[in-house]
Amino acid sequence: MDDRAERLVAEDFFQALADNTRLRCLMLVAAHDELCVCELVHALELSQPKISRHLKLLRDAGVVDDRRERNWVHYRIAEELPSWARRVIDATREANAKCEPFISDTQRLATMAGRPGDRCAS
Repeated sequence: MDDRAERLVAEDFFQALADNTRLRCLMLVAAHDELCVCELVHALELSQPKISRHLKLLRDAGVVDDRRERNWVHYRIAEELPSWARRVIDATREANAKCEPFISDTQRLATMAGRPGDRCAS
């Protein structure tokens, strides 16, 4: 990959993380390996269309991958993500795990009834 292409990847990556909703989604996904859209809707207390729009932007930037299972779409950190970007995500999650709004997001997710193992009701 040439320098220009690598720079564009970095620009896309940091632009994707610059939005609070996308960052909150990404921090939860990074902490739980994979989450369903319904889990993110519950944890962030935002509408499904808004969450889905932000997840699409993260996917288009190459930050997350998705997997469909019947009616549900699950998101995880992209396997092809460069190691430097994964380190940024991990460091951001570790540094902010005990800060708001990430604490409240994690607590709400933990109290969600009907999570994917229970067949979430999206």
